Amino acid sequence: MSVLSDKNIVKIGNVIINSKVSLAPLAGITDYVMRSLIREYSRNCLLTTEMISSEALVQKSDTLITYTDEKETPCAWQIEGHKPELMAKSAKILERKAAIIDINMGCPIKKIVNGNDGCSLMRNPQLAKDIVIAVKEAVNIPVTCKFRLGWSSDNKNFIEFAQLMQEAGASALTIHARTRAQMYSGNADWCVLSALKGEIDIPYYANGDINTPESAKECLKISKADGIAVGRAAMGDLSLIFRIEKYINEGILIPEPDLSEKIKMLKKHLDFEIKFRGEENGIKFFRKFYPCYIKNIRGSGEYRYKLVTEQNYHNIISILDSISLSLA
Repeated sequence: MSVLSDKNIVKIGNVIINSKVSLAPLAGITDYVMRSLIREYSRNCLLTTEMISSEALVQKSDTLITYTDEKETPCAWQIEGHKPELMAKSAKILERKAAIIDINMGCPIKKIVNGNDGCSLMRNPQLAKDIVIAVKEAVNIPVTCKFRLGWSSDNKNFIEFAQLMQEAGASALTIHARTRAQMYSGNADWCVLSALKGEIDIPYYANGDINTPESAKECLKISKADGIAVGRAAMGDLSLIFRIEKYINEGILIPEPDLSEKIKMLKKHLDFEIKFRGEENGIKFFRKFYPCYIKNIRGSGEYRYKLVTEQNYHNIISILDSISLSLA
């Protein structure tokens, strides 16, 4: 059996995950800093890195994107590309850091699919299979895949694709319940994922529109998945995965952090990015996170503009402090 008798444990190959929740990979988002901060809340969830180009990794293997430490375990490292030999080489480079190698077959972004990477692999299942086989042969840790329902509503091939990935040696799958054509619009179709039960023997995670503990529990019920993967919703609430785990495992519903708590969380996140990247680069990198943390604040548009255009750390803190005062 791939899923152990304990309802809150998932086995991926020989790796035991003591949680039904994973952090989904987000390009340029789920860096070492975000993963580390989420780990402070959840000791057991499966973390996943941001998408790493296999070609770039083979050319330069030691960069900020590959930084990690033992606190991240268990962590899956996600690679993208369409050349089996390069994917195998990049997996081998990451093997000593990773508990799992995850292969991106779901990114819908134009520049990725135009390069025959990401979700374009769902239109070339044989190449996708060859990649999994090559990576599986290169490493001695489990290999997993993340993909979508298909390229479009007229080409939802996720069941056949999942079966092929299992046949190639994948130990688990994560399926974003949208097609490539949908990008991130519309609603994730959790219901259709339930068709995978009985069609594959390996665990699968459901992904898409999971933004509260309640939606996570509902997704598990509807999709019949072995676990759920949380992505964009975690960007403005580092405690979300932990809160989902408490609700799924113990029925304990921990309230969402209030806005003042989120401002404190934002400051800690910003400070960590600056420590990790340096002040100038850390501030620039963090701009994408401001809208997520302050989205429910009155006047958030004006605050967001000030924050994303400000380059001075002390001025940023002053803006955040003014937000906190307005909430008092």
